Amino acid sequence: MLKIENLQASYGGSLVLQGIDMEVHKGHIVALMGRNGVGKSTLMKSLVGLVPPRSGHVLFDGKDITGMPPHQISNLGISYVPQGKEIFQSFTVHENLKLGIIKFKKKNRKIPQEIFEYFPILAERKDQKAGSFSGGEQQMLAIARALVSTPKIVLLDEPSEGIQPSVVKEIGDILVKINRERGFTILIVEQNVDFIMGMANECFFMEKGKIIDYAETDRLREDDSLITKYLAL
Repeated sequence: MLKIENLQASYGGSLVLQGIDMEVHKGHIVALMGRNGVGKSTLMKSLVGLVPPRSGHVLFDGKDITGMPPHQISNLGISYVPQGKEIFQSFTVHENLKLGIIKFKKKNRKIPQEIFEYFPILAERKDQKAGSFSGGEQQMLAIARALVSTPKIVLLDEPSEGIQPSVVKEIGDILVKINRERGFTILIVEQNVDFIMGMANECFFMEKGKIIDYAETDRLREDDSLITKYLAL
């Protein structure tokens, strides 16, 4: 579904992505792990057009999307939840969700009912300002906003950051349920090992702007040496 070939990208004169090669298969939950500063968020931003690549290719459903502007990439079925959520705090829950379908024609701007089934708190508090939510509730809203357009793949950047463990588990359970029931493919940047072990099919490890290792999570549950090698301080 998503194939990255020798992708390079930079901030200013600094080369951050130094030749990324990886593939995300349809229907999978794929984790991208590594220490802070290795280029994980830059990769996510490059995939959605926010950081133009210097060289290499990004293929989505066989189509070369390298260098496309973000709105065109979004229209192809790629949704992105950035680190820090970036919801509109002065907007209500319902208003935030409507932003996720604003690209559609007016007659098609309907929030899927199943979104409220997956995230019942959003239905209960749809007229409440998003800024009054806890961090975990805001993350649920950010994920729901990414899902209302029924994308083919969802990119999540550090969704567990700053959220209490019980809510992190709840979000993980919801994502697994959505993946199984709706078939959404998920690429997730994360450092919370327990979170990833509970939901991902496979994991890529990143260091110094490159993908340097890979393992299915079943293997990681039996042998955590890769986790220690690439995440331990």
